[in-house]
Amino acid sequence: MIDHMGLQVSDLAKSKSFYQQALAPLGYTLLMELSKEQTGGFAGAGFGVAPKPDFWIGEGTPNQPPIHVAFRADDQATVDAFYQAALAAGGSDNGAPGLRPHYHPNYYGAFVLDPDGHNIEAVFHGSTSTG
Repeated sequence: MIDHMGLQVSDLAKSKSFYQQALAPLGYTLLMELSKEQTGGFAGAGFGVAPKPDFWIGEGTPNQPPIHVAFRADDQATVDAFYQAALAAGGSDNGAPGLRPHYHPNYYGAFVLDPDGHNIEAVFHGSTSTG
């Protein structure tokens, strides 16, 4: 089981703003910020569902190749809301919301590239539709 994960971003303030907006429909909030002075070199921000951050961004040279992170959504409407919020926050389309039956029959996902080109996804594995 994964406890937490992180990726490097080129502009911490820009990426922090992006993730605050993009992850809000999934119930994720900014839970912790760490400065270089506090850690001895790492500046970052931790997001998650309270009380614990499980997704971290850290200032540095962005990972190459870019990272793919998928966040679980409770339903298709939440995937749609994530996609719209991420685009409004400055993300780039990398796959509009929809079924991806090549993964499995009920796989409903959306993909957006963050400011550094990381592939960020929201996915619902259920079978309900948004109508």
